[in-house]
Amino acid sequence: MPGLVDGLKEFLEAAEELAWPTRCVGCGMPGELLCEDCRASLPWVTQRWACPNCGAPFGWLTCTACDEAWEPSATVCAMRFDRTSSRLVSYLKDQSELRLASVNAAAMATALDEASDWPTPLGEPRFDADDVDGICFVPATAEAYARRGFDHMELVTNELSRFTGIPVIDVLVREKGADQRVLGREERAVNLAGTVRVTDDVSGLHLLLADDVITTGASIRACANALLERGARKVTCCALARVC
Repeated sequence: MPGLVDGLKEFLEAAEELAWPTRCVGCGMPGELLCEDCRASLPWVTQRWACPNCGAPFGWLTCTACDEAWEPSATVCAMRFDRTSSRLVSYLKDQSELRLASVNAAAMATALDEASDWPTPLGEPRFDADDVDGICFVPATAEAYARRGFDHMELVTNELSRFTGIPVIDVLVREKGADQRVLGREERAVNLAGTVRVTDDVSGLHLLLADDVITTGASIRACANALLERGARKVTCCALARVC
């Protein structure tokens, strides 16, 4: 019976691919989710020159995108936010291209590995897998979950856990709020105020907090603050893309 089920699954996947061929999210060419040319032109952040606080691509010496009050101990972003990286995000969460969860997680894992070679202002590695107790993620609201049928960052985080070997610790819940994408800098912070809850004890834990895009940092800062207030020892943040 398992062999029959697997065979049927493969048949259906082949039929689906024939009817709706996989196309590159960057350029639309058929064949792969991300073609060779688009992979070669991805706007990777060079971690050496990135701001260790907020992950801005060129903020190592002087960063105009953050201040010293950021709650995360470090922030690592894989790419600058551009046409292709934005589609890696939007095609996953708005067009239900769930295969991109693994692609996005792989990019984040690559950035974390590179960031492990570079220090925070305190001289510690920006990322040390051996020092992280678990990965959590910026959660979708209940409305967004109901609309999509899934939490895209939960999918990405599960894949990131597979790549890094760090277990998932799903402890964050976000109450009702407006879509952050339609709000300005000050509105984002107000929209998130008091809406993030930690559902379990995280005392003494060093947590890696994952998100898809960092714009003003309001989402990750609200979540990091909630974790720290609940007793987390440290919060390191990671995102696929950074708006700069």
